[in-house]
Amino acid sequence: MKLYGDFIKGDWLEALGVDEEQIPLSFIIHGEWNHEDNLVLWKNILKEEMWLPKWNAIIGKYKGYNMGFANVYGSPMATMITHQFASAGTNQFIQTGYFGGLTFDIKYGDILIVSEAEMQDGASHWYLPNTKIVKSDQKLLNAAIDYCEKRDYSYVVGSVLSTSAMFLETKEMIDEWASNGHMGVDMETATTLAVAKRFDKKAVGLLNLSDQLIVGDTLYSYTKKRELIEAETDEKIRDVALYLSSISD
Repeated sequence: MKLYGDFIKGDWLEALGVDEEQIPLSFIIHGEWNHEDNLVLWKNILKEEMWLPKWNAIIGKYKGYNMGFANVYGSPMATMITHQFASAGTNQFIQTGYFGGLTFDIKYGDILIVSEAEMQDGASHWYLPNTKIVKSDQKLLNAAIDYCEKRDYSYVVGSVLSTSAMFLETKEMIDEWASNGHMGVDMETATTLAVAKRFDKKAVGLLNLSDQLIVGDTLYSYTKKRELIEAETDEKIRDVALYLSSISD
C-alpha cells in the first residue's frame, strides 16, 4: 500500500492526470481569501494552452513559458499545491500575498522581498523538522532585487514570521515579533519555502503590506488611499513574479 507520503514523481503525474511536459517550471502561490477575482485575472494572463489542475489553480503559457498560479489561504492550502507540483517537477515557487507590518522602516507601497521566514505556520515543521527559520533561494532573492531596481519599484528585504492564527494577534505578540527583527507577519511564506526546500526546489516571497500593525492599522481600518496603493503594489508584484517565472530553469 502506498500513501501520499510515499508517492514519487510518477505517482503525482498520474494523480494529476498529465504528462511531465505539462508541469510548469515555475508556480506562483498567492495567499489571499479572495480567490474568485484572482482566478479570473490569472485565467486571462495564462490563457494560452490553459488547463485547470485544481479548483484554485491555473496552468498555461506566458510569453512562451509554461507556468502556474494557485490561490491559497493559510499553510495547509499552500502545502497542497507546493507539495504536489514540487514532486511532479516544478523547479521554483514564488509566494505572493500580504503581510502585516512590524517595523516603521516599511511603508504602504513597498514590496517586501522575503529573505527568510520563521516557521510558526503549523505546517512547515512537518517538512523541515527541528528547524525554526527557512531561507529564500539566494538566486531568486537577488534576481527580485535587481528587477525591482531596474523597474524603480520601492522595496525592502527582510524576514517574516508565518502564523496560522491571524485573529489571535495582540500588541504584545506584535512587539515581540518586531523585537526579534521581523519586518512582517503572514500566513503562507514559511510553508512554501519549507516545502520547496524539502524537495530541493527554489522559492522566494514577494509580499504587499496590507495592515501596518506596528502603528495600529488593521484590515478593518482601510482607507481609499490604502486600497489604491495596495492595488498598484499588487500589479508590481505580479510583474516581478512573472519576470522571475520567465527566468526559471
